[in-house]
Amino acid sequence: MASHSAALSMSKIISPFWGGRLGNTVKVFGTTVTSRRNKTLLTPPPAKYGGRHTVTLIPGDGIGPELLNHVREVFRFSCVPVDFEVVHVNSALETEDDINNAITAIRRNGVALKGNIETKHTMAPSVKSRNNLLRTSLDLYANVMHCQSLPGVQTRHKNIDIMIIRENTEGEYSSLEHESVSGVVESLKIITRNNSLRIADYAFRLAKEKGRRRVTAVHKANIMKLGDGLFLQCCREVASGYPDITFDSMIVDNTTMQLVSKPQQFDVMVMPNLYGNVVSNVCAGLVGGPGLVPGANYGRDYAVFETATRNTGKSIADRNIANPTAMLLASCMMLDHLKLYDHASSIRNAILTTMNETRLHTADIGGQGTTSEVVQSIMRIIQSKGQLTSEF
Repeated sequence: MASHSAALSMSKIISPFWGGRLGNTVKVFGTTVTSRRNKTLLTPPPAKYGGRHTVTLIPGDGIGPELLNHVREVFRFSCVPVDFEVVHVNSALETEDDINNAITAIRRNGVALKGNIETKHTMAPSVKSRNNLLRTSLDLYANVMHCQSLPGVQTRHKNIDIMIIRENTEGEYSSLEHESVSGVVESLKIITRNNSLRIADYAFRLAKEKGRRRVTAVHKANIMKLGDGLFLQCCREVASGYPDITFDSMIVDNTTMQLVSKPQQFDVMVMPNLYGNVVSNVCAGLVGGPGLVPGANYGRDYAVFETATRNTGKSIADRNIANPTAMLLASCMMLDHLKLYDHASSIRNAILTTMNETRLHTADIGGQGTTSEVVQSIMRIIQSKGQLTSEF
């Protein structure tokens, strides 16, 4: 009984961030967060073909294909009105034909669910990261990750509840490198006023919608005085328009130390691209690892959902031991974005019950369960709650 109450309680805490509504706006990582001009950032594509949605699915590499197969299995079992257009991207190819096909499909459907596409550092310098190409081509400027302590998962720190907002299109990920003379490489970090203001405004609007009290800008302006200095200045400008939200800033190296020593001090964090990559991985580790945390990439016109830390997990691929939680929760975020709230809540609650009541965990969080056993447990719980389901 106690564990059941704990699962229900945790579901109420998590739902406002991984789903649910706030007034007339949807509380789903800012997909439809109302702006100060009462316009929405991104309206999901309408259902078609008899009330069904078409979503681009990119399996990716490593554990991506098997985890996304499990998502499809759960969706079929739960009678979720979503059809997937599968687009394979071969990370071993140097041509960009595959990723261009995927980008075209996302432009057509408006929404995607993806596994991580491997970027091999041994390939020619001209070969750009497929993940980065996708984000920049679709202008998915805001990467959003909610890092929260989960029921039933033993970790060093408790009561973590951090929202990370990462600028997703520039910074060190601008793919602008050259060898000026032999043995000297220049790698350009691009910080622009427009994009810095845009991501800062996104972070503050999201914080306001979620009832958050503090926004922390992460930077290295003491060394990169122009680049990070501009980013920090833009954050301060935007902060002045939100007097009810406390604004502070922290140097990135100190931030990582503070995160592993006292993570509860952080609320909403906003940062340039590379720092977001580092901080999001640290935060995922604090709450149990990369197999638990979902992520989303939002732009003006499109939304792409994936696991938060963007790991391929090649070392555990095809062994039936990968944790399906992060990918399944990412799919729930996608369902909320599509306004399929009941389906999202049903699957999300079943995931929490499996973690907290059934205590069926994969090896990464100290259990002995397989991927398929966890998924089967989730489907049994969905069925036991009286949801419309198909047969196993």
